[in-house]
Amino acid sequence: MANRKPYQLVSREWKKEDTTFEINGVCIGKDLVMIAGPCAVENREQIFTISEYLSKLNIKFLRGGAYKPRTSPYSFQGLKTEGLQLLREAADKYGLAVVSEIMGLDKIDEFCEYADILQVGTRNMQNYPLLKALGKSGKPVLLKRGMSSTIEEWLLAAEYIVSSGNDRVILCERGIRTFETATRNTMDIAAIPLVKILSHLPVILDPSQGTGLRDLVKPVSLAAIAAGADGLIIEVHNQPEEALSDGDQSLYLDQFTDLLPNLRAQAHLRKKHFDFESSYEFSNLS
Repeated sequence: MANRKPYQLVSREWKKEDTTFEINGVCIGKDLVMIAGPCAVENREQIFTISEYLSKLNIKFLRGGAYKPRTSPYSFQGLKTEGLQLLREAADKYGLAVVSEIMGLDKIDEFCEYADILQVGTRNMQNYPLLKALGKSGKPVLLKRGMSSTIEEWLLAAEYIVSSGNDRVILCERGIRTFETATRNTMDIAAIPLVKILSHLPVILDPSQGTGLRDLVKPVSLAAIAAGADGLIIEVHNQPEEALSDGDQSLYLDQFTDLLPNLRAQAHLRKKHFDFESSYEFSNLS
């Protein structure tokens, strides 16, 4: 029977089994993947402190913004190339894979040099020339849902990447814009099981961007795993009150540590492997 979906290569009608691929010893789509780190790279001390902390918990993926797409032109715009270099240096020292957001076609070579997973943010989800170029880059892509995009539009964006030759795509639900203002976005938990029905691609969730409030990160994270998410991308900062970007939604280090056993219990119910070092103590951090 002919494929009736406007997206084809990313649909379950094209491929029944889940897409999986390995990065830094973690099987994306099979294991529970945890990506953590600050919203933005601010300086050497900050990113090295957080990277050391994550490595001691056996977390394998470091997130951090080097180029920051900010709504206000007066907000911190990131350290740019220096930020990418600091991410790479810290990740190499502590055995982490780098996840960072790329904002334009002119940055592909630079990001391919420094990052392991290229993140497409909500504002660029429908930047089709960028998506096609990322399909030819050979690098895994983390594709965030547009802030006002339908699920079909999101999957069609993924289709641009896959149809250009790259099937290592991770879909990331990050909340959508609605009339509600109590949270930063409205987190669409239902999108996770729905997309898992429609597509074979792995799906993770960003509870930090989705809620904008650190106290909501834990319950929303647990809800996401229960709903079928293949992982999470969470903002963590050693000094959130001093953060140059999105401190209110960034977890303190002890909050992140306390979250992990709860996530492992939830992952176990879904028969997903999630390995972290539970004996970590803050006194071990140099």
